[in-house]
Amino acid sequence: MAIDDPVEATSRKTNGKKPFYRTLWGQVLIGVGIGIVLGYLRPGTAIAMKPLGDAFIRVISMVITLVIFCTIVTGIAGMGDMKKVGRVGGKALLYFEVISTIALLLGLVVGNLVQTGAGFNANPATLDAKAVANYAGAAKTQTVTDFLMHIIPTTVVDAFARGDILEVVFVSVLFGLAMAIMGKRVKPLVDVIDGLTQAVFGVVNIVMRFAPIGAFGAMAFTVGAFGLKSLGPLAKLVGTFWITSILFVLVVLGAVCWAAGFGIIKFLAYIKEEIILCLTLSSSEPALPTLMEKMEKLGCPKALVGLVVPTGYTFNTDGSSLYMTLAALFVAQATNTHLTLGQQLTIFAVAVLTSKGASGVQGASFIALVGTLMVIPTIPVAGMALILGVDRFMSMGRATVNMIGNGVAAVVLARSEGELDPATLRHNLGIPFTLATTAPLEPVTVQRKTAG
Repeated sequence: MAIDDPVEATSRKTNGKKPFYRTLWGQVLIGVGIGIVLGYLRPGTAIAMKPLGDAFIRVISMVITLVIFCTIVTGIAGMGDMKKVGRVGGKALLYFEVISTIALLLGLVVGNLVQTGAGFNANPATLDAKAVANYAGAAKTQTVTDFLMHIIPTTVVDAFARGDILEVVFVSVLFGLAMAIMGKRVKPLVDVIDGLTQAVFGVVNIVMRFAPIGAFGAMAFTVGAFGLKSLGPLAKLVGTFWITSILFVLVVLGAVCWAAGFGIIKFLAYIKEEIILCLTLSSSEPALPTLMEKMEKLGCPKALVGLVVPTGYTFNTDGSSLYMTLAALFVAQATNTHLTLGQQLTIFAVAVLTSKGASGVQGASFIALVGTLMVIPTIPVAGMALILGVDRFMSMGRATVNMIGNGVAAVVLARSEGELDPATLRHNLGIPFTLATTAPLEPVTVQRKTAG
């Protein structure tokens, strides 16, 4: 794994296990626990820990654009088949749209069935509209043309300077295609970029050692600033969102995994470090580099991972999709705003587009939701102030589901291309299993590739 050290790798080979407190995920959990206790007992001190979490996120974000660029360029250049690149990209976009649409529909159905805002009887005139004003200023309704134009950066440097994942993917794909077409003439440059890729992942491995400190700072701030008691009045909304998110992962994504020949539970256990990071940092971006490397170690081709995972961070935001329709209905119900079926379908249609901008960054989904609600004038946007205080707790779930969905997408699409190494997948998931359409697998000691 990307975050393993030689001692841990050796211990696995000898069937030994490191103590819980010496594993990265164990240390992160310990940091989270200490952060919760500090936030509850000493809120003022806990809030002061915020820079620790912010610093960790910024350091990881610093290298994300390089990870995406290097992985996509070397992957496409090594693939060499332009038809294959187009086929994989087309499959990915179709898959993303289907799964995220299911998430939007699920949020809409649950919102109508559970009625999370019913009985709240909030008066929009008494709500703190100023609290939402900053988000409303950042939010604006996007047309399809606006969205497509946003993909193209003003300059190549601007895409990397602003850290816009979709723009970086666009630039990277262009460079990768150009190098694939030019072939041997640019092979030295491809080798240099491949070397840079190894160096960047080396930086990621170093930074991940500080993940427990970052997780501690982020969780301490969350509990200290918002307090567990803030969940009380909105417990029904938060609880419904989390239960729906868990069901979406286990049932919807679980069914997709089953159809592709592997189990969702074992997959979740394999990416447990990334899950814990997303939960504590309320952002999926810090988990992107290690998720990509883990998908490669799981048997997915490097080129496919480089295309699918970064693109999915913009187009495959399952957690954000669930949140947007569920929260939109909550605001309407809490302010006693009756929505017709046509208005709900309008929210759904607009959310299909606005949810695509709700990638890894903290608060992006909240801004996208404000922009969605602005399309239905009868819903008071000021009603968003009701969930502003607990949005952080839902952001944890959004980021985690987004990340899990993109990991599943990489494996499923690699399987559909017939390029998933079953022996490596079986070994890393730790279970004996057979892909649905393959012959029985040979013993792993004979077949599997070197995973380290």
